[in-house]
Amino acid sequence: MPGFRSPNPGLRAPRPLAFGADPAGARMARIRRSPHFADGVFQNPGGPARTRPSGSASKFAGLYLDREARSRRAPAGDIPVHPTTVADLARPPATGLRLTWAGHSSVLAEIDGRRVLFDPVWGERCSPFAFAGPKRLHPVPLPLAALGPVDVVVISHDHYDHLDLPTIKALARTDTLFAVPLGVGAHLEHWGVPADRLRELDWHEETEVGGLTLTATPARHFCGRGLRNTQHTLWASWVVAGPDHRVYHSGDTGYFDGFRDIGAAHGPFDATMIQVGAYAEFWPDIHMTPEEGLRAHLDLQGGATAGVLLPIHWGTFNLAPHPWAEPGEWMKDAAEEAGQAVAFPRPGEPFEPAGELPAEPWWRAVSAPVERAWAVHAATAPRQGDLDLAGER
Repeated sequence: MPGFRSPNPGLRAPRPLAFGADPAGARMARIRRSPHFADGVFQNPGGPARTRPSGSASKFAGLYLDREARSRRAPAGDIPVHPTTVADLARPPATGLRLTWAGHSSVLAEIDGRRVLFDPVWGERCSPFAFAGPKRLHPVPLPLAALGPVDVVVISHDHYDHLDLPTIKALARTDTLFAVPLGVGAHLEHWGVPADRLRELDWHEETEVGGLTLTATPARHFCGRGLRNTQHTLWASWVVAGPDHRVYHSGDTGYFDGFRDIGAAHGPFDATMIQVGAYAEFWPDIHMTPEEGLRAHLDLQGGATAGVLLPIHWGTFNLAPHPWAEPGEWMKDAAEEAGQAVAFPRPGEPFEPAGELPAEPWWRAVSAPVERAWAVHAATAPRQGDLDLAGER
C-alpha cells in the first residue's frame, strides 16, 4: 500500500504525490521560530483543540450507518448549479466587489480591480486517490480556465478539501501568486509552483499583491495530508483589504474569542465567507455550526449586524453526519432571527454584496425536509461546545 514500508528493507513504496512534502531546511527553521509553534507542533489559539472524534464510538458509527440518516446526507436530486459564463466574470463589478461561490470553500473575490481565489478545489474527490474518498455532489460551475486571470490564490490549510493537487497543478501553469500559511509552501513547491510565486505567512503577517493587503489571521483547526501528521504546517483564516473594500475568509475553524480581535484589528468587513458545514458534536473544537458561524460574523463586525455573510464549506461534499441541507436551513433561521444579511447563491452564481443578494433557499427543491433541532434564538443561544461542557458537569 502507498505510504507503507516494503517488507524488503531495501525497497520503499512510493509516496503518493498528493501527500505533498514535509517542510525542511530553511522553511522548517522558520517554523521553529514561530511564536505559535511549541513542543514540536503548531498550537491552537485558546488552548488544545480536539482533532479526533470524541464521545461514544458506537453512537458515531450508528449515525454513519443508519440508512435514513445516510440518505439525508446527500441531495435527493441534481443540485441547481448556476451556469457561470466567461461573460459573467468579464464585466467588472459595478460596486467594486463581487463574490462567486464555486462550492464548498472555493470563492472568487473580485475586489477593487483585483481577483482573489480562495481554496480552489476543482477535483472530483477531496482525497489523495482518484478512486476513493468524498466525491463531489455537484459539478464545478465552470472550468478553472474560464475564471480568467487570477492575481492571487489564497489557501487556508492543507486538508484535501481545501488544497487540491490537480487544481494547484493547473494554476501552477499560470503566473498567479499563492498566499499560504507557514509550511504549506512545501506542498506547492513539490507540485511545481516556483518559490518566487509563494507568499508564505505566519499569523498576523501580511503581504501586498497589486494594491491589496493580505493578512493571515488565526483559526482553530489542524493540518495534515499524509499517513504521518506532523502538524508542521499552519492553518489560517485570511483578511483581504483593498483601497475601498475588505473581506474575510474563515477557512476551517472552531468558534473562539479571537474573532473579536480579528474584527477589531482589520474590520469591519463588506463580506465574510464563513465555514458553517461539516460540523458534528464529535469535533466541536474545529468546525462551526451555522449558529457559531453567525456569532463569528457578528464578532468580526464588532457586534453589529453589518456586511454580508456568505456561508461556505457546505453543499459540495458529504463530510459529516448532519443532513445535507441543514447548514442552509439553520443559517437562514439564525440570520433572520438576528437580522443579519446572508447570501445564498447557487454554486457558481456571482453576486455583489452591495447589490441584490441571492436569497432563495434553492436547496429545498432537492432536499428532504430538515428537522429544526436548533435553538430559536440562535444569535444569543449557547454554543454547541458550551452545551457539551454543561452536559459533562
